[in-house]
Amino acid sequence: MDRPSSRGGYSTRDVATMLGLSPGQVRSYVRAGSLTPPRGPRGELRFSFQDLVLLRTAQGLVRARVPGRRVRQALRMLKEQLPSGRPLSAVRISADGKQVVARDGRELWNPESGQALFDFEVRDLAREAAPFARRAAREARAHEEELGAEDWYELGCELEATAPEEATDAYRRALALDPAHADANLNLGRILHEDGDLAGAETHYRRALAARPDDATAAFDLGVVLEDLGRLAEAAGAYEAALAADSAYADAHYNLSGVYESLGRKAEALRHLKDYKTLTKGFR
Repeated sequence: MDRPSSRGGYSTRDVATMLGLSPGQVRSYVRAGSLTPPRGPRGELRFSFQDLVLLRTAQGLVRARVPGRRVRQALRMLKEQLPSGRPLSAVRISADGKQVVARDGRELWNPESGQALFDFEVRDLAREAAPFARRAAREARAHEEELGAEDWYELGCELEATAPEEATDAYRRALALDPAHADANLNLGRILHEDGDLAGAETHYRRALAARPDDATAAFDLGVVLEDLGRLAEAAGAYEAALAADSAYADAHYNLSGVYESLGRKAEALRHLKDYKTLTKGFR
């Protein structure tokens, strides 16, 4: 068996099977510039889960007879606005000839404008991709002596949307090799947080911050878990640290406003709520 690419990913044939396309059709999207997947060690295309989301969106646009130029424009804008730092499986995508809309909870991205003609949940695509993702994880474990911490971290990122248990294993393997890997600690902390292991999440968020003290996302996530633990004064400190690293972190302003409200610090709560509204004006 060939050594797996450190980037993981799906082959052209895998993608064709999942999306009901021929390998030639998949490659045609690449030639058209709709997406630019990297190549593996033998020069083969290696598609990420985000690429699958973009290809599924492109399918819908093409079936709606959207011109190729507009397909490429919509996908480029969608790629720029998909959420970072959290799994894509929570996203729902709708589109028509003039619009691609991606929703993730309260968040809304509008790369263009118009009425929706197709609609799909990314989690449905994640379920289809899961068997392929698990196969990639098995292949990686069969060659674990050849993989470093960064290889396991990259594999974990790719597995989060499709096989979260395998992603957890990949992050733990990355940290066994490099306990100070900030991103692996941050991502593992987020998975544990979502699974309800608040103490475990706190531990990994703090390790991420120890490795990268100015990481606004790690400080923010630590604030969230401390708030969930009922440790509001500590949560306020974490949110303040996130804002010290990135004063335009809108969600940190919003959460800090709520914490200060609970702590009876009304003036500070109002100030941060005002900052949040200023930063998000025109986006909500």
